[in-house]
Amino acid sequence: MSETPFRSGMVAVVGRPNVGKSTLVNALMGQKVAIVSDKPQTTRRELHAVWTSDDVQVVFTDTPGFHKAKTLMGARMNDVVGDAVHGVDLVLHVVDAEGGVGTGDAFVYAQRVRPTGAPAVCVVNKVDALRAHREVPQLAAAAAIGDYDEIVPVSAKLGKGIRLLRGLIIEGMPEGPALYPDEMVTDQPLDVRLADIVREKALAVTRQEVPHSIAVVVNEFDLGDGLARVFASLFVERESQKGIVIGRGGETLKTIGSRAREEMELVLGCKVFLDLHVKVLKEWQRDPRALERLGF
Repeated sequence: MSETPFRSGMVAVVGRPNVGKSTLVNALMGQKVAIVSDKPQTTRRELHAVWTSDDVQVVFTDTPGFHKAKTLMGARMNDVVGDAVHGVDLVLHVVDAEGGVGTGDAFVYAQRVRPTGAPAVCVVNKVDALRAHREVPQLAAAAAIGDYDEIVPVSAKLGKGIRLLRGLIIEGMPEGPALYPDEMVTDQPLDVRLADIVREKALAVTRQEVPHSIAVVVNEFDLGDGLARVFASLFVERESQKGIVIGRGGETLKTIGSRAREEMELVLGCKVFLDLHVKVLKEWQRDPRALERLGF
């Protein structure tokens, strides 16, 4: 009796901003790998999340929300999506049932899903927010966008439909060796992962006009014996934003630091000393040199 051949493949997760792509990746992984927030364009870089079982490995590529770019930063994020879908084995096109499936989703399909020629699954997310009679019209609207192999309603937040979706993904993986070591869950460099944790916490506590302007860089980190030391800078575009991030008496920055430190300790498995500073880098989203400095 022959053994079941091992299968492996790449799956690109694409969609408009704020449709729940990162939440979906975390749900499919069964653990938190990507940062999440309720602010659009939380994801700025391509992130590989690696799910491995005894006979299959699936590499999910979480991508920034594809949108009509207004800044150089936005254009570079769209380029990341283009790179991520090249040569994949499956595309998950995530749409937002709560917000309504529409022309923005059709734009993503035309620009980033159909050109790949790869099998595509439309994942209709956030169905938990709908009353039962509203789910069918959103599924029909999704079906009208393009030629999908499957349309799957899910709630990434609550885990509804995730097992079914994962099963469909596994079925679509070709035979082949593992692409990453069994124990790896992400190829994201540790300094980038730590910086993203800080930015996630900053997004959660700052006001609407600030989040897009926040970037975080870990300048130095030392994983010492039982204590990790992390030194990071939060960059904003204007002095007024700096004041908002720091907060009255430094309270907002303290909250960001406290929440970030707690999560870093879970990721690193040790106590963390976290040192945060806020700096102004004027109009960094439009400045090529600034983008290079920030790693974009």
